[in-house]
Amino acid sequence: MRLEPFMLPYRMMFRKLLFLLPVFLLAQTLAFPQAADSIATDTSTVNRRKLIPVIASEAVFYVAGMSYLHFVWYKDHERVPFHFYNDTKGYQQVDKFGHAFGAYVESYIGYKLLRNAGVPKGKALLYGGTLGLVLQTPIEVYDGLYEGWGFSVPDMIANAAGSAFVIGQELAFDEQVAKFKFSFSPSPYYKQANGYLGDTHLESMLLDYNSHTYWLSVPANKLVPNSIVPDWANVAVGYSAGGMFGEFQNRRYYRGMALPETQRYRQYLLSLDIDWTKIKTDSKFLNTVLKGMFFIKLPFPALEVNSKGQLKGHWLYY
Repeated sequence: MRLEPFMLPYRMMFRKLLFLLPVFLLAQTLAFPQAADSIATDTSTVNRRKLIPVIASEAVFYVAGMSYLHFVWYKDHERVPFHFYNDTKGYQQVDKFGHAFGAYVESYIGYKLLRNAGVPKGKALLYGGTLGLVLQTPIEVYDGLYEGWGFSVPDMIANAAGSAFVIGQELAFDEQVAKFKFSFSPSPYYKQANGYLGDTHLESMLLDYNSHTYWLSVPANKLVPNSIVPDWANVAVGYSAGGMFGEFQNRRYYRGMALPETQRYRQYLLSLDIDWTKIKTDSKFLNTVLKGMFFIKLPFPALEVNSKGQLKGHWLYY
């Protein structure tokens, strides 16, 4: 995609709405007596009481979202022949991790909800495991049809990778051994950017890729089999970037004011984490809340190696 800075919040907010859709659907499991992981094996008995609200809610939100794109978002933009936009190198690929992460979360929850409703594993993977790709693809197609944007093949590859990560692990391990997670902390750059990276912490979460970190979190006892470390104790590797005031290269000015000169760099991180889905309580409500937090990386000490050749330690990394 290709966007002017002042358009980014609205576009990213729309993508966040699609991201929140499966989270909203997950909340519906609170209304049912069984826990979200109560169906562990294939069954021919589908619980329509659970399945129908999930399908209906998803359909309504999906139609509403596509209608918004067609009748509102692109209303004042010129329709042009289908075209492409190569943003492979944009934002040090942090946005591609974001695409994959969004598709992963949507597919993970779509699959879990269908399994919870008694849908056999194969069909749940087909219809739920592909949800992230299904939700994101129309946005990319629309981008290719309007002036100012373009169909991004790298975005599509990232979307497909996020869904494939869910499906592949379920087929290979019958569980999500490695979970894709996200952490956010306001970067030092957004206060220096005269509003280019947002004027508030919330806006910076939408606009500032410097503030995003994406993680793969794996149980420690899967890496080194043992009976001492609890199942919920994880090791996580993360990726982030810094020094970015633009997609491919840094802007020099914004709103008539100079932006600071910075070096764009990549960050590679090693940290500890908790797998919320492995923590069991006596409360069905709390169990569901913990399962809904599966994509959140808990702040922990971290070790950073970056492309500036630095080795850094963080007492707490968000």
